[in-house]
Amino acid sequence: MSKHGNILIVDDNEDILFSLKLLLKHHVNHVEIEPNPDNIPDLMQERDYDVILLDMNFSQDASSGQEGYYWLEKILKIDPQAVVVFITAYGNTDKAVQAIKAGATDFILKPFQNEKIIATVNSSLRLRFSQEEVSTERNRTRELSAATDQPFKDFIGVAPKMKQVFSTINKVAGTDASVLITGENGTGKEVVARSLHRNSTRKDSIFVNVDLGAIPDTLFESELFGHEKGAFTDAKDAKPGRFEVASGGTLFLDEIGNLTLPLQAKLLTAIERRQVKRLGAKTPKDIDIRLICATNASIYDMVDNGEFRQDLLYRINTVEIELPPLRERIEDIPLLADHYLKIFGKKYKKRIRKVSAAAMKELEMYSWPGNIRELQHAIERAVIMAEGTMLEPDDFVLYNKSKAKSDMEFDTFDLDEVEKKVIKKVLDKTHGNISHAARELGLTRTSLYRRMEKHGL
Repeated sequence: MSKHGNILIVDDNEDILFSLKLLLKHHVNHVEIEPNPDNIPDLMQERDYDVILLDMNFSQDASSGQEGYYWLEKILKIDPQAVVVFITAYGNTDKAVQAIKAGATDFILKPFQNEKIIATVNSSLRLRFSQEEVSTERNRTRELSAATDQPFKDFIGVAPKMKQVFSTINKVAGTDASVLITGENGTGKEVVARSLHRNSTRKDSIFVNVDLGAIPDTLFESELFGHEKGAFTDAKDAKPGRFEVASGGTLFLDEIGNLTLPLQAKLLTAIERRQVKRLGAKTPKDIDIRLICATNASIYDMVDNGEFRQDLLYRINTVEIELPPLRERIEDIPLLADHYLKIFGKKYKKRIRKVSAAAMKELEMYSWPGNIRELQHAIERAVIMAEGTMLEPDDFVLYNKSKAKSDMEFDTFDLDEVEKKVIKKVLDKTHGNISHAARELGLTRTSLYRRMEKHGL
């Protein structure tokens, strides 16, 4: 028998408990023993058991088997698919057969024969696994049917703020209106952009994604507008820019808040004229794009501070979609965790059925500074490291909340001093990388440089 499955053994005879555990621990993944049947409900809440070996008679009821029937009924109420094997003496075989009619799977006779016990547990495990396969297939069929009727199948959420996002997408997707998506890192801005494209009249055309934070200023024009052969030293061939490539489809400009003012002016000109001119070209080319932009920066503060052009903001946000951080949609955490658990369980071939109640409580209490992206990574790591069939609190490595609190304690409430301390902390965290630090702080590089100069950092 391959070493899979979780077994719970409930018997008030400790000698029987330990002998069965000693026998079965070499054949299954986990064996739990329990002398008190009153603890069964709590145990089943903490872990999923593939097979439960249950004594028919406990000390309160030495021979009738009524306690066994009672606990069988309780177990099946908690888990209707539970596989329960009764432990009984030779004289109680008639009662055991009666118990099978009541929902038990099999029975083991005392005194035990090791080979018989192993064979019975093995067949019970196969029954449990086959039940799960049927259930999984039914769930998959239901999910596929639901996906057909779900216009935004990439989204998972029941929180009111997410319902508002869905409503906005539904209203604007079929138009060519420019959309600005705002929200913290990891909240799913690209997912929204792709959903807008997929539900638009341009869905059969191309979707082009450009991360403006990853394009150096010196390459901006070449990357977005293209270049002709010989336009600069390394231009050995003509190359269309992202605007040309996206023509007829959707152009998604991510992290638009990172653009410097001179580059904002060039972008604005292309949007207004609906034309681009390749570097080295004499004539412009017409473009036909649906523009979607995104930023994690406080774009309106940037406008007030003179760091972002107001006329460009008007052009890119005919409609604005604000994505809430994960900490403001706690009711969606179990849904998202289950979604990623299925994905990574399949990817890494791990039989992990769910997140335990204790672990889920910790996930719901955590602040998730990295939002959905951080949750996804946390679930993936937990699946890789887990040894059982349920994710427990120890399987997760979350940012130390007490450390975070102590790190952000301030000796003063002077805003300048607080700002200086926060910037220094982020610079230390990013090892002095200005682009990464600016992104973490929700600032442009220019704005961060200005604040660093102000504080002498």
